[in-house]
Amino acid sequence: MRRVMMLLPWFLLVAVVAYFWQLQEGWKKHTETVTVQNQPPLVLQGSGAAFSYSAAVKVAAPAVVNIYTTQKVRVHPLLQDPMLRRFFEFHQGRSDQDNSSDGSSNKSPEPTSLGSGVIVTADGYILTNNHVVAKADKIVVALHDGRRAQAKVVGTDPDSDLAVIKVDLTGLPVLPFRKSTTEVGDIVLAIGNPFGVGQTVTHGIISATGRSGLGINAYEDFIQTDAAINPGNSGGALVDVSGSLVGINTAIFSRSGGSMGIGFAIPANLAQQVLTDIIQSGKVTRGWLGIEVRNQADPADDLVASSGTSAGVKIVGTQKGGPAEKGGLKANDTIIDLNGTPITTAGQLIQLVALQKPNTQIKLNVKRGDQTLKLTINVAERPPATAKNDDDQNNDDDAGQLPFGLFGGQ
Repeated sequence: MRRVMMLLPWFLLVAVVAYFWQLQEGWKKHTETVTVQNQPPLVLQGSGAAFSYSAAVKVAAPAVVNIYTTQKVRVHPLLQDPMLRRFFEFHQGRSDQDNSSDGSSNKSPEPTSLGSGVIVTADGYILTNNHVVAKADKIVVALHDGRRAQAKVVGTDPDSDLAVIKVDLTGLPVLPFRKSTTEVGDIVLAIGNPFGVGQTVTHGIISATGRSGLGINAYEDFIQTDAAINPGNSGGALVDVSGSLVGINTAIFSRSGGSMGIGFAIPANLAQQVLTDIIQSGKVTRGWLGIEVRNQADPADDLVASSGTSAGVKIVGTQKGGPAEKGGLKANDTIIDLNGTPITTAGQLIQLVALQKPNTQIKLNVKRGDQTLKLTINVAERPPATAKNDDDQNNDDDAGQLPFGLFGGQ
């Protein structure tokens, strides 16, 4: 009995050590579970259980640039007449270099607009929004470290509102693309230059993914976030807590011109695809059918009861001589599926067609009256966005859109 009493404390000590060892192993497994697939989250815990994302900002912020653009505005020669200028109360500042030999001027001051961009390669390629640089005569990029450089446009993709510009500088920080899937509820940071006040970081979550049908761009697959985005943030970075690029901030829903907690970003995977295409070939190539479409008003309309599919997408019209017309599609047809994928919305159809390579074939199940048809159509290359025959689109690209990627909504 005495021997047992002498050994009891040692047994208790061993039990306590084993217990704490199991707790430590369990905590390690927990931290491995919550670690982001791309790289470990850079979140610091301070006093009072408050969290800081300063480490993630230190990774991402140096690669986010401010973009300043200028555009020369041409003035009608009649407005050079002093009497007409006084009548119309037309005033402008003039510089000596703008004056021609006869003392007149046909140029106004250069209005300056602003936006943001993201350095994505060490040799100076920068992603931004097309609407930031579309009409610019001069583009100046201001880096986080204080350097400034003039940039040139490498290529643009108006359909997705993305553009690639380049600066000739060395020692550039690069923002990596997020590799893992973005999910609703993920914490994100928006970095940009709102209203020209300087680089600013805001915080929120991903509110939704796959947003389309907003009428902002021809090709829509937006990430929605409640992180504050304002004019000047366009082209800036939406990053995760690891400091990786989640998306390119492009638009907000607003009735006031400021953030209302509904912002939209172009996903990083789409931005990376556009970047690669523009660098390699100077343009983005997408599939095209030459159709106008709309969602079905009633999910039960024009469907075969045994099909087991959703409402599909109705054809409003086809372009004369286009791929759809040549393939047998007609107005009032309903596309039920594409290559076996059920079609539920017009936005989904636009994306699936755009992903097809030109000169390839797609197979469609189409409802026409009481008949179900199987059609094979040769996909063509989508025309430039400047053409009026915008493909697979049920409204105008610029409808409701305001400067700096704002849109008011009706």
